[in-house]
Amino acid sequence: MGERRRRLVAALTGLGLGLAALGPGLAPGFVLSYDMVFTPDPAFTPMTFGLTGTVPRQVPSDAFVTALATVVPADAVQKLILLAIFVMACMSAASLVPTPRLLPRLAAGVCYAWNPFVAERLLLGQWALLLGYAALPWVVASAARTTGKGGTRRLARALVPAAIGGFAALTVSGLAALVVALVSARLRGAVRVAGVVAALSLPWLVPAVLRPAGVPGNGTAVDVFAARADTPFGVLGSLLTLGGIWNGETVPRGYGTPVLAGFWLAVVLGSLFAYWRWCREPEWRRGAAVAAAAGFVVAALGAVAAPVLRGAVGLWSGFAVLRDGQQYVAPLAVVVAVGLGVAADRAIGARYAMVAVGAVAAPVLLLPTLAWGAAGDLRAVRYPDDWARARGIIAADSAPGDVLVLPWALYRGYSWNHGRRVLDPLPRYLHRRVVVNDALIVGRTTIAAEDPRAIALAPAAARPDAATLRDQGVRYVVVDSEAGRYRPTGAVSVVTGPDLAVYRIDGAAAGHEDRVPAAPVIIAWIAASVVVFWSFLASGTTLGLPLLGSIRSRSPDRLPHHSRRAP
Repeated sequence: MGERRRRLVAALTGLGLGLAALGPGLAPGFVLSYDMVFTPDPAFTPMTFGLTGTVPRQVPSDAFVTALATVVPADAVQKLILLAIFVMACMSAASLVPTPRLLPRLAAGVCYAWNPFVAERLLLGQWALLLGYAALPWVVASAARTTGKGGTRRLARALVPAAIGGFAALTVSGLAALVVALVSARLRGAVRVAGVVAALSLPWLVPAVLRPAGVPGNGTAVDVFAARADTPFGVLGSLLTLGGIWNGETVPRGYGTPVLAGFWLAVVLGSLFAYWRWCREPEWRRGAAVAAAAGFVVAALGAVAAPVLRGAVGLWSGFAVLRDGQQYVAPLAVVVAVGLGVAADRAIGARYAMVAVGAVAAPVLLLPTLAWGAAGDLRAVRYPDDWARARGIIAADSAPGDVLVLPWALYRGYSWNHGRRVLDPLPRYLHRRVVVNDALIVGRTTIAAEDPRAIALAPAAARPDAATLRDQGVRYVVVDSEAGRYRPTGAVSVVTGPDLAVYRIDGAAAGHEDRVPAAPVIIAWIAASVVVFWSFLASGTTLGLPLLGSIRSRSPDRLPHHSRRAP
């Protein structure tokens, strides 16, 4: 079987995994779960580019979705992106196993696309992070060869999915690439990696640095986002098995039971042994192992050394990117997947082909509740008619003023979304400046709001009065949950429905807030776009997804074959 066919089979396998995982989420409508917010007919607004007072976490992923939604229906865009994550994850991991045999490559691909990390982050709605995760094996292979001919272009091309994902995805991939380059390509390679990552970070980095309120850093959040045990093996054991997410509500059903967790731990330990024992040939092998170890340390930091991380955040708020530590086990997932592929290849070489078949099936069998929309938790829903009516009325109004959203909380549990928690969609659903309370409440801990506009409006939101809100520059108050409980005194009711109510405040002036200057952000987007286009100038390369599989160290067909196989 030729290399192209092997890549095609890996892609189709990833597609099959995606179809199985999404299940009811593939029906018409949108999957809304925690941070995963897609809306019909999204528009480019100042928030899309991080020009408002909010932290630009949605940059540039929202712009990418909005651009695609101009040619494809927005709900189809969401499904294509989620399926692409599984396709790329399976293809990229499979490409790292240097053998012409198909089963070992599929074992690596299935393991990388179907594991606790993917399941928990999918349930948390962090599709943008998973977009970077899906391409991380290509990043690892490219980072080891940045000093070779075309190496920097290959790296930039491999980092495009993470760049689309934004700050979290690019931070995880960038740090892994930097470690691999330091180990494999030394200082010169690391400098090139840093330059590429910095250039691709400009769309979100520039508005974050120029944000009038600065980059927020809250040491309290270290304890909130620290890894948690979701298996009987404690925090460190949970991280080792690629789980350990901070939010217990996003752990797949049934995961962590002693039997399944024990078998999964055995698979992980066996894969790590195979990687250590038989992974010898690839130039990225040592760098990937060091990146996995470093990522594991970062992942465990908030749980085992929280004062250290709190102190670091206090010294420089930029260290806040390390608070959600579990996401940094992504490089470990690469090593585990490749190790499983190596073990399967050795089994075939020893004439135990059924062991290789078992290696392909094991991840799915040990995490069955990722299937069918994570056992029904991820279902497609449609926005109620009241929402569409409200958007039409607000869009037709040319009067100045912002939109205030009540209840004064960040996450919602709409009945029409089957009670599944989701980040309030109205800031993306409406094409006007929308102010929500972005303070995050986790258990008994409250992480303070970051949006200066929300902080200023908090007292008025507690007891909404038309006169007070008018002075604050609020034109509309939208109640998108518990619609009958909130009504600003003196406001005019324009929409009253079971799912949403809208009240207009006449005479409001334009709301005042300090914004990020547009000119530097435009320059940042141009610079990052130039790097992306430059990376695809190599001959024979297109933007097509299947050709992303060409980002690999060497064709396995041309590798020397020894009695000891290596990924």
